[in-house]
Amino acid sequence: MEENKHVTIYDIAERLNLATSTISRALKDHHTISDKTIKKVKKTAEEMGFVPNTLAAGLRGNNTKTIGVLIPTVTQPFLSSLISGIEVTAQKSDYTVIIMQSHDSYLEEVNMAKSLYSNRVSGVICSLAMETKDTSHFQQFTNNKIPLVFVDRVPKDYNTFRVVIDNYAAGYKATKHLIEQGCVRIAHLTAGSELGNLYSERKRGYVEALRDHNLPIDENLIVNLKAVTYKDGVKACNKLFDLDPIPDGLFAPGDILAVSAIQTAKKRGIKVPEELAVIGFNNDPISQIIDPNLSTITHPAEKMGKTAAEIIISSLTSQKKDDVKEITFLNTEVLVRESSDKKK
Repeated sequence: MEENKHVTIYDIAERLNLATSTISRALKDHHTISDKTIKKVKKTAEEMGFVPNTLAAGLRGNNTKTIGVLIPTVTQPFLSSLISGIEVTAQKSDYTVIIMQSHDSYLEEVNMAKSLYSNRVSGVICSLAMETKDTSHFQQFTNNKIPLVFVDRVPKDYNTFRVVIDNYAAGYKATKHLIEQGCVRIAHLTAGSELGNLYSERKRGYVEALRDHNLPIDENLIVNLKAVTYKDGVKACNKLFDLDPIPDGLFAPGDILAVSAIQTAKKRGIKVPEELAVIGFNNDPISQIIDPNLSTITHPAEKMGKTAAEIIISSLTSQKKDDVKEITFLNTEVLVRESSDKKK
């Protein structure tokens, strides 16, 4: 039995008794080839099942029209929305997206970055792993003029594009909301290294809001997590609920952590929001499913993804090279729901 093989321009050339250069030009609607020949070549190519090798063409032209996306995981709703924004924008410009997950591991992130580079991606969009403290593995892209955009979890000092929200302002607003509800012992869950400034900036906003309202900063009410997971959230909340007195408010930098707080409080007989007001972050779908519904901070994930992809494509297609800049979205809002509404 004859083994299936990819049809090439050489096979089409042999079928039509034409030069391979003629076939190649006809497939690209080149002005030197007649309309009659172009139609004949394209019809034959379709009949034979010819598929252009875009990777090979991209390698020759130094643009594979592929965007590599390196994120901690695809399972978080925020990151899923981010990917959606990237893909919608990429598809409009005929770019393909390759998605790789670091699983919040520094070593996996290093390996995935090498893999994206070896696959000759045209550009890279990355949200850093929780463990990452050194970003030297991204130099292979910048050294070779491959556009690089950090999004959401970004390094503080890296000379490339960054797409973020104002995490400090968002953390401040979340904490201020709890203060306005009458909370005076507000706990905070934080995570990650100081390199990725997302969680450290939200914590800074929390601390400044307490200071501005003359509330003490109690280190016992601040718990640093190894990972932003439900399990880690439960463990941290049990530690907080063992305190005497317990916190009367809690700001979690992710909705999954806030949900863990609500459910742990319920199991321990702590009433939400009467005894513990809770606010999360991201406005994930689960925030409207949990009982009571979760107050949260909006996070424009899809818009951030679209903007990151637009930066990559613009960098590849524009003759003019823009100065490196950070794009900050200021449109985060407090969505007040049952979990923190003590004044209803």
